[in-house]
Amino acid sequence: MANTTAKAFDQFEGKIRLTTAQRDKVTSRVRGVREFLSKSFPDSYDIPLRKATLMGSAARGTIIRPLDDIDVLATFYNKNDVFEKYRNDSQSFIYRLRERINAETAVQQVGTRGQAVRLFYKDGLHVDIAPVFAWNSGGYALPSGTGKWITTDPPAQEKWVKERESTLNRQFQRTVRLLKRWNSVHSSRLGSWHLEVMVGRIFTSISSNHREVLMRFFEWAPGHLNVQDPDGHGGDLGASLTGTQQSNIKNSFNSSHTRATKAVNAETKGNHAEAIRLWKIILGSEFPSHS
Repeated sequence: MANTTAKAFDQFEGKIRLTTAQRDKVTSRVRGVREFLSKSFPDSYDIPLRKATLMGSAARGTIIRPLDDIDVLATFYNKNDVFEKYRNDSQSFIYRLRERINAETAVQQVGTRGQAVRLFYKDGLHVDIAPVFAWNSGGYALPSGTGKWITTDPPAQEKWVKERESTLNRQFQRTVRLLKRWNSVHSSRLGSWHLEVMVGRIFTSISSNHREVLMRFFEWAPGHLNVQDPDGHGGDLGASLTGTQQSNIKNSFNSSHTRATKAVNAETKGNHAEAIRLWKIILGSEFPSHS
């Protein structure tokens, strides 16, 4: 419950941001995964592990609750040019890793999930291991899920997010977290990284008044669905969206902009009850009610 719109936003952000205990759990889980990967793929193995690091939204500081999975980037040495054995069959590579991990770990269940090996834990915090080789030219070769390889660069993505966070008045990550919850209650039509890049491309500055920031995002976002991946490998992040998908996303932006505009105007007039009611429609049932 909140008596002002600003307080409602603060409470809401607290609900979706990871707690200290959850952040500690992520750190512990990654440490455990790194330890057993090092034991499973030692230097003596033909595919030795080089390093294993947290990646994805948890590493970029944009993850939101509920915390149900995290991503780990497992980089392997190209010992004796082993990559050539799997250059045209990345599926066999990922299946081999899954079998090796399954034989070495006491994790309840090990499976594959497209481009990753998934570790299922009883506590619900699952881990997706993205196995890669480092390209000499930059970036990493990641199994595509279809037998081929694609190029990705999570460290470059993290560097870009840190730059945007610094440039955008330390408000970039908070804005992204709010919009990720909006996305999840509006059919999750946008990918996590796609949404982050849109925010980073749209704004040249972000104020601490996130009611107005979200209103502006919904206004400008329809013209920024086709944004280039800043890591230099993903191309146009909106290219895979069909015409129908783009239309549905734009409709969601437009309806949210209409409500956000009314909410901002209501707040300006001192009608916090109406403003909070509208934001609750936009951001979902977790958003606090007016007290």
